[in-house]
Amino acid sequence: MSGYKDRVKALANAALEPVVAGLAAIGVRPNHLTLLGFVLSAGAGYAFAIGRFRTGAILAVFAGLFDILDGQLARRTRSITPFGAFFDSTLDRLADAALLLGFAAYYMIALVDMTTNPERVFANYQQGLEPITFGILALLAMLATVGSFMVSYARARAEGLGIDCKVGWFERPERIVVIIVMGFAGVGNIIPIGLILLVLLSFYTAFQRMAHVWKVTREAGSDSKTTEA
Repeated sequence: MSGYKDRVKALANAALEPVVAGLAAIGVRPNHLTLLGFVLSAGAGYAFAIGRFRTGAILAVFAGLFDILDGQLARRTRSITPFGAFFDSTLDRLADAALLLGFAAYYMIALVDMTTNPERVFANYQQGLEPITFGILALLAMLATVGSFMVSYARARAEGLGIDCKVGWFERPERIVVIIVMGFAGVGNIIPIGLILLVLLSFYTAFQRMAHVWKVTREAGSDSKTTEA
């Protein structure tokens, strides 16, 4: 799986190389792209929250594009810095939250609206949607947010201890692809299925990394020497 992902990444980098060269030529900095990508993600999250799912999906596509471009531009211009890496990772987490909480907000707003709009409740019942369904979907979106954070945190914490932790295949690019598909699909069965997949696969990947670190530290006899943050 990692070999396949590396090939896809290499193809994407090759296709974007002319764009990166142009950005470097006009003096664009990697942090500019990182910030712009976050702004687009925040806009996508807002679009999801108000039910403009396809608009949100398009914004998420461009946000993902900038997420690729910033790293590639940093390597091309040899401007990889500790702050740049920190800035990128931090805004990535905020972007993930914005996207997923956008879905949570949509279902929570719909649930609140039903408390004052009996006609909407009746219309939803006709489609087989009970009010509790909206609460469950909002909860799933929030759990997906927690799962995405756990995947990233598990790796960051392990690498802070000097342990390589690139195990598990359901990482940020895969999560973004699922979110984009959910957005383009709009209201229907795809969003609930997508949210379930995000929750299950994110937590599964996080537990994979936890198991990997446990195995490595146990084999090294160092599990009793680390301290909790």
